[in-house]
Order: sequence, then C-alpha cells, then structure tokens
Amino acid sequence: MDTVSKCFSSPNESTTTAVVVTTVVTTLALASLTRFALWPRKPEIIKGALTTSVPRLSKDELAKVTYRIDHFPGARDVPTPYGNIRVYEFGPEQGRKVLFIHGISTSCMTLSDIANSLVEKGYRVMMFDLFGRGYSDAPGDLPYDTRLFVSQILLVLASSPLAWTGNNAFSLIGYSLGGGIAVNFTTTFPDMVESLVLLSPAGLIRPENIGRLSRLIFTSGLVPERLLAWMTKNRLRSPIDNAVSKRRPIATKALSPTGDKEDFVDIAVQEAVDPPTQENPTPFELDVIGFVHWSLDHNEGFVPAMMSTIRYAPLMEQQEYWRMLAKRKPGTTAVLIGRDDNLIQREDYEEDALPLIGGKDNVFWRIVPGAHNFPFTHSSTALKAIFEFWGME
Repeated sequence: MDTVSKCFSSPNESTTTAVVVTTVVTTLALASLTRFALWPRKPEIIKGALTTSVPRLSKDELAKVTYRIDHFPGARDVPTPYGNIRVYEFGPEQGRKVLFIHGISTSCMTLSDIANSLVEKGYRVMMFDLFGRGYSDAPGDLPYDTRLFVSQILLVLASSPLAWTGNNAFSLIGYSLGGGIAVNFTTTFPDMVESLVLLSPAGLIRPENIGRLSRLIFTSGLVPERLLAWMTKNRLRSPIDNAVSKRRPIATKALSPTGDKEDFVDIAVQEAVDPPTQENPTPFELDVIGFVHWSLDHNEGFVPAMMSTIRYAPLMEQQEYWRMLAKRKPGTTAVLIGRDDNLIQREDYEEDALPLIGGKDNVFWRIVPGAHNFPFTHSSTALKAIFEFWGME
C-alpha cells in the first residue's frame, strides 16, 4: 500500500515531506545536543581532590597547597552514600566536645585558630569539610539544602569512636553558611546541642540586599548549567584578586552584575578576604585565598557545590528555624557579628534576628571587631567572647 501511495504522490510532495522530516530530525538532534552541552546530566557523586588531583601532584606541588591534607591531626575519610567526607577529630578524649561548621567557599581551615586554642584548653574538637569543599566529595544530583547538610552532620558524628550524640552531647560553632546550618541542625535536634555559637551566621540575610539580577541568574534555572558554572568560576576568581589588590568595597562591587547590591558570590569573597579595610591582607587571608583558587583549579565538585548551595542552602528566609531558638534554655545560644561586616549586617540582624530568638535576655549577643571573616582575622577577640559566653573568664 505504501508503494502504491508513493506511485500516485507527486514528486513535489515527496520532496516537501523529506524536507520537513529532515528539519524536524535535525532540530530535535540539535536540541538534544544543546541540552546535553548546556544542561549536562549530573553524576551521583563528583569525586573530590583527595582522590583525583592530589595523587597526581608532586611533593613540591603538595607543599604549596595552603590547606594541606594533614592541616589538622586526627584526619579520617568517612565513606557515605553521598561520597567521602573529610573529618578531623583531635584534643583530649575526655574533654568537652565542640563541633565546627565552616562557611560557603572555604574549608575548615578558616576556623584553625579557634579550634587549636580550644584544644589547648582541653577541649575535644571535631571539624569536617562540607560537601564539595576542602577534601570532601560532592553529591552531584542532590540539592545542597538543609536536609543534605543535616544528614552530613549526622554522618560525621556517627563516624567517631567516641559518643557524640545524646542529651547535651556537644557544643556547636558555626561560621557564615555554617551558622545557618548550625541553627537548622540545633532546632531539629534541640536536646543534642548543649550550647550554640553563631559567628556572622547566614540564615536571615535580607533578600533585598542581594541584587535582583544575581537572584535571577542563580535561582531561576534559566541560565544553562555550563554557562552558570563558567560565570561562577570567573566571579569567584576575579573579585577575590581585585579585593586583595584594592581592599575597598567598591573593588568587589565593580565586577558585580548587581550594582550597589551584594552579589551571591560576594558571600564567598567576603569569607576569604576582608574588603572594607585598606590594610594589606594578613598571611592567613592569603592562605585562605590561595586555597579558594586551588579549589577552582583542582576540585571538580567545588563550583557545582557552590552553585547548588547558593540556590538551596539556608542563607535567607530561615525565620521558622530561628524562631525555634527562642525555646532554648536562656544562655545557651551566642551570636557574634563583625562590626564592619557588609554581608551579615548588625543593624539588620538586630532588627530581624534578635527578636526572633528571644532578645538579649535570652541570648549572648556581641558585636566584635572585624568584618565577615573576623573568626580568623580577629580570632583572639572571638575566642574571648566565646570564653565569656561559656563562663570561662
């Protein structure tokens, strides 16, 4: 029957049909290739630098990495369904336990001074690299939201030979993004956390303080993944270099697509370098900056983890969790904010956060010297406030 139809069809009809079919097939093929190129399928786990880049580096190259694989004692790699997690646990086994959570763009190296000082005081410290940061692997097919980070903390706690769970099992110190995660973990497991210390915590950053274009670029899903990854990588590298050389807030803004608003990437920049001051960066700031650059070049999961964290992590609009902090026993929550912090602005948090968590009668509230990265630029002041909070003065 098909043969008969072809015999009675005109040559023009056959040609037209062939052109239409060819056009449709070509269009679908190009669309599929474009989707594959710009919106690639995500792997379940993106292996971290510890198993990909590090084995290929020479001893001299490894020696130049500012966050070494033996930066802290007590290192272990914890295999999980989400990938390996790099964990450090050190200090006297009978000491009071303290868990640290670092920020969005760095590793737990940023909390070195505070952690080492606590160990010298007899504390048992545990630190870990968030997924995609430091030497931890990066889940490639999951949102980097509260559920993922809370699960990671539970996996870290369970990896210890010591008991880190139960009532009042440990104190929790969270910095920047780590502060937002710490709030959500503590309100999910309120009896587990004896005391909570928040250092310039994310969670209640006002959305209007982030430029609309930046929010659209990172959260709408309209920008292809590969293009967004390229933009994020360049935005992470260039502003940090510029901030180091200029040391002025405008240096960060100059490359920002949001004008006088903060860019999401500014969160990462301000964790690494302190833009408001015009002094030369400290040696440790340069170390932190160096490792961010190293991660961009050697950790395939770093940029995807950053992108997903910006989209899904507890950076903003976490009022529901923060409100539950008011139910905690008075004197068990501390909030420390840098006086010159452009990101976690003390006026905003005093207006938005302080009433939610019960006011100064319920929490230990301090404004300390420094900007967003005060935990390592002014670590002695931060420690003094923590010890005051814990009644150790």
